Parts: sequence; structure tokens; C-alpha cells
Amino acid sequence: VQLQASGGGSVQPGGSLRLSCLSSENILNINILGWYRQAPGKQRELIAAIDNSGESNYVDSVKGRFTLSRDIAKNTVYLQMTSLKPEDTAVYYCSALGHWGQGTLVTSPA
Repeated sequence: VQLQASGGGSVQPGGSLRLSCLSSENILNINILGWYRQAPGKQRELIAAIDNSGESNYVDSVKGRFTLSRDIAKNTVYLQMTSLKPEDTAVYYCSALGHWGQGTLVTSPA
């Protein structure tokens, strides 16, 4: 599977962004697709995941602010990010079936 993440950018704290992860594989055939992020000087962490039934889970730091959704026809999973904070600044990646998309940079400068 090939994954392509996009949608990053710079946004003021409190703002919103929507990231996209386009899959070359039918996303209904992907058991779990995860969104990860890696902040400067920190390890990559899993922040949200969605399974092929559409059920999603989030880490506490983004719960209530980030929302996963999907467009099955477009084989795309979206990560809607709201109320962004400076600590959300990171490179964001999507991953599935052992494959990684290229990262997309999100900055929310203090």
C-alpha cells in the first residue's frame, strides 16, 4: 500500500487544519490506519487510529480536539484538527499495513 499525507501548514493557536491520508489500497481492506506525529527532539507517537469499521480512538492529548473521518470512495482518511496548540507542532504521518506516508508539517507557533 502507498500512503500520501497532505494538508499541513502553519496556523495560529486555536486554529484548525485538516490532514488527508490518501491510500492506494481500498481503505476497507486496511484493518487499522494510524496517524502519528513527531515533534522536534521527540519520538514519533501514535495519536489517533481508525479501523475498517470506522471506529476511531485517540490519545488523551488530542481527544476532543482531533477527529478522524474517512471517504471510502476516495480511499482517504482525514484528521480534522481544531483548537491547535503550540505543542501540536510536529511532522504528521499516516501509517497502515507496515507502510508509511511521507510526513506533513504542522506548526502552531506560540
